[in-house]
Amino acid sequence: MGCIQSIRCKPKSFRDSVVVQEVKTCIDSNLTSIDESSSVVLRYRTPHFRAHARVLVPPVAGHETWTIGWIQACNHMEFYNTYGNKGMSSWELPDLRDGKIQAISDSDGVNYPWYGNTTETWTVVGPTKKDSKFTVSMNDNFYPSVTWGVPVSNSNVPQLSSIRRDQSFTTWLVAINQATSETLVLQTIRWRMRLHIKVDPDKPLGHRAVLDEPIAQEQPQILGKNESIPPNAMVKPNANDAQVLMWRPKNGDPVVVIPPKY
Repeated sequence: MGCIQSIRCKPKSFRDSVVVQEVKTCIDSNLTSIDESSSVVLRYRTPHFRAHARVLVPPVAGHETWTIGWIQACNHMEFYNTYGNKGMSSWELPDLRDGKIQAISDSDGVNYPWYGNTTETWTVVGPTKKDSKFTVSMNDNFYPSVTWGVPVSNSNVPQLSSIRRDQSFTTWLVAINQATSETLVLQTIRWRMRLHIKVDPDKPLGHRAVLDEPIAQEQPQILGKNESIPPNAMVKPNANDAQVLMWRPKNGDPVVVIPPKY
């Protein structure tokens, strides 16, 4: 039934009116590239994960400010660099590894809880008289350096023999009220990046490393039912600041090579 002219209709709340018109996500089809130009480190660059959303916000009647954008958390991380029979180095997130938390923020470390603050977010400041239409997008990939030599040794003799990595992430499209911190999850994406690089340290530089698997990454999933955001995904520290580089020798006790930054 329509409104009677003399009675003012109560405007819909932001929660009831925001519309996600389209969400697209993928991992690029290109392979992980390997760079052996340095005699100190091997570098590799994985394909990019990408997420893109078109959003419509009808006129906002009240003095409300909402930010809509992407929040990402790491749920699982295995990152092992093996050095023949000497042992392995591993990047680890201790609280995640030990099951103390479900996920850890993957924010840029500045604009918590957001993944970034350029293309990744959009802010709507009410009151507005017209529809607000906008896109928010993000991308992520890995581009690390791994030493050819054992990281706790003064020698740079190449002994690296294998790199294995398996990481899982949840990425949320979210709207947050800047005054009340009311948080609406609009979309949930899950994705994973895996790789295995075989290395023959006895071969000459430029010919040591071969991408073994996978040839193609699994494509991300847009979930039919949204998942809530774990508390640790919203606050400091982020994964980059919390990660620790360990040396785990075949014989002897583990050593912290690089401690956490926080």
